[in-house]
Amino acid sequence: MNKSSVPILSVKNIVKKYPGVTALNRINLDFFKGEIHSICGENGAGKSTFIKILTGAIKPDEGTIEIDGVPHSSFSPYEAMFRFGIAAIYQEYYLIPYLSVAENIFMGNEILRNRFIDVKAMNQKAKETLSLLGIDIDPKMPVEFLSVAYQQIVEISKAVSHNVKILIMDEPTSPLTTNEVKNLYKLIGILKNQGVTIIYISHILSELFDISDRVSVFRDGKHVRTMKTKKTNKQELISLMVGRELSESYPERTTKSSTSLLEITRLSTPGLLKNISFTLHRGEVLGLGGLVGAGRTELVRAIFGADPISSVNIKIKGKSVTINHPEKAIKLGLGLIPEDRKQHGIISELSVKENILYSSFPQVSLCGFIIPKRLSRVAEKFKKLLRIVTPNLEKIVKELSGGNQQKVVLARCLATNSEIILFDEPTRGIDVGAKQEIYELINKLVAKGKGILFISSDMPELLGMSDRIIVMHEGRITGELTKEEATQEKVLKLASGE
Repeated sequence: MNKSSVPILSVKNIVKKYPGVTALNRINLDFFKGEIHSICGENGAGKSTFIKILTGAIKPDEGTIEIDGVPHSSFSPYEAMFRFGIAAIYQEYYLIPYLSVAENIFMGNEILRNRFIDVKAMNQKAKETLSLLGIDIDPKMPVEFLSVAYQQIVEISKAVSHNVKILIMDEPTSPLTTNEVKNLYKLIGILKNQGVTIIYISHILSELFDISDRVSVFRDGKHVRTMKTKKTNKQELISLMVGRELSESYPERTTKSSTSLLEITRLSTPGLLKNISFTLHRGEVLGLGGLVGAGRTELVRAIFGADPISSVNIKIKGKSVTINHPEKAIKLGLGLIPEDRKQHGIISELSVKENILYSSFPQVSLCGFIIPKRLSRVAEKFKKLLRIVTPNLEKIVKELSGGNQQKVVLARCLATNSEIILFDEPTRGIDVGAKQEIYELINKLVAKGKGILFISSDMPELLGMSDRIIVMHEGRITGELTKEEATQEKVLKLASGE
């Protein structure tokens, strides 16, 4: 038997239950040496729980994990990393910013000489590890000065330094630019050639076809099917993920209006945004394109009163207003879905219910007192509307999957009944089924006369959902395109400053 035909990792009848939820239900799956094995599924399908079991973060209730043919009922994160060579790279990196690249790579596994940390040896070894990956980074540099892409490389180097055999990558491209994604693919290819098994998790289905050998689909805590990637297609994967036929196309919209809802004139902020002017109409989705660092997020934060503005004239429904705080923005009918849900979206220690209604307590209170039944009724409405997967509304929001946390942030914005909604990467980390629901929801919102400013780094999504697109480069608007004019080439040309 060929060595490659024997699984390096097998899970047998894995079960994990939480109160009211079976997160994993009899999972059986094999992984082979040197393969890139993708896992896809909707939010709440069980992917995150599966990762945590493989890395020893949680113990399964039933089943075994076989590593090189040896069965284990469970193991610790330390054993996973240092005994079995299993490492994971998550969407949020676990690096200490003020420590050097080398110190982060060897954290917990420092090289010692006479019982003291040998910094020189660690720097040299880190340089060798980075060289194996074809990367030239100064090992003495503090990681806080590195780009997100290079911070990710430090995480990968950390795993390689521990003689990783199985590397799990959870949504690895979400913070990266197009060129950085290409470089990551090259890096994954190098690891594959070195015999490392890659378990790759992504909501972006095109990525799975770009790099993976096989793909497994999870749905509702169950392993639905595993296929060779080249023998399937997007539509089949989508159907398996959601359990029904679902189109990846963008829903058509016929709403047209010339009535001004939000007018921004000569908006500038200290050090970045310069003389930004545009108009958002009632019943319109106005796309906002640009490369990472162009100032799109800073623009919506400034409009929402979250960041200081040096000069601006804002009109809402033709009336000049001043917005110097998010609370004022909400009272004027603005809502914001922030890009970083962890930092600015959810309040992690509060329940799902409290997060949904946090910005709209006046709607569920009487004479200053909250009415519990009204609170529960409104929260339940948005839970059903957005298909938030949670056993109950009292669940602490940080315990939900990333995609369901994003839905909670969206629910909170909708609960304020905002007329102007600023969407900043609303579908990042969201599964394909939920994306379609959000697209349909956007159509319903604009049909009711609401205006949406829509930021997306997903070019097909930006082109497919926008009625008009304004493009930014280095804090300025470089052009505007109608839906009929807009193409990927034209947007990228404007985004690069041409």
